[in-house]
Amino acid sequence: MAVTMADIQHLRKMSGAGMMDCKKALEEANNDYDKAMEIIRKKGQAVAAKRSDREAAEGCVLAADKGEFAAVVAVKCETDFVAKNADFVALTKDILNLAMDKKPASKEELLAAPLADGRSVQEHITDRSGITGEKMELGTYEFVNGASTISYIHPGNKLATVVAFNQAEVEHQMARDVAMQVAAMNPVAVRADEVPQHILDQELEIAKDKAREAGKPENLLDRIAQGALQKYFKENTLLQQEFIKDAKMNIEQYLHSANKELTVTAFKRFTLNAD
Repeated sequence: MAVTMADIQHLRKMSGAGMMDCKKALEEANNDYDKAMEIIRKKGQAVAAKRSDREAAEGCVLAADKGEFAAVVAVKCETDFVAKNADFVALTKDILNLAMDKKPASKEELLAAPLADGRSVQEHITDRSGITGEKMELGTYEFVNGASTISYIHPGNKLATVVAFNQAEVEHQMARDVAMQVAAMNPVAVRADEVPQHILDQELEIAKDKAREAGKPENLLDRIAQGALQKYFKENTLLQQEFIKDAKMNIEQYLHSANKELTVTAFKRFTLNAD
């Protein structure tokens, strides 16, 4: 039986594959749609295996918030051309919507979760890899929980942030300002006591080395290093950072201008750009 244009279009709607790929799959499957779909999926698996050692440096980064939960999802690919494809962006949105609905505890749990057709996120990513011929992967899944949350997607879908607060009622623009601060200034922690120990040790050693090079006496190095560490906290912890919209105050002061008890409890940031 000859493959008709209607057959090809129907399979394309089912699979999202290109016209020629659908035509070849239908011809090989003798117009059996189920067999044709299997052929397309096996092609995706073959492409994914063949390109597993490639670097997926491009992609689509999206975020969303709803009440006490917010999440960031990134699906990565090899080229910006594919990253901007409507079907690729739609797949990323579907995965984000699933994350918002199911609230999986880990990236692995999200990959195993079923989308609307019952097939897993990983299977859909593999299928899309076969359609585009590029390596694809779930680049990240991050989330925060809090009394309230906010999300921010930077124009271009390459950078997104989510922030959680300790209070349920936070003025939307203020919350968005904080999410944009995280995007722009890339803090390492909310507050000084949350900075990882290995970073503290590294910064102290850097400060001591600089002081030695400047000829400072050995007995003053610890004091100098502690001073440098305080400067590091001001520049790299969210609550101490200067507010990008008003350098006369830091983020903690900005939040306290609305409510003395208001603070950030957590944030996540993911970018495909070089910081």
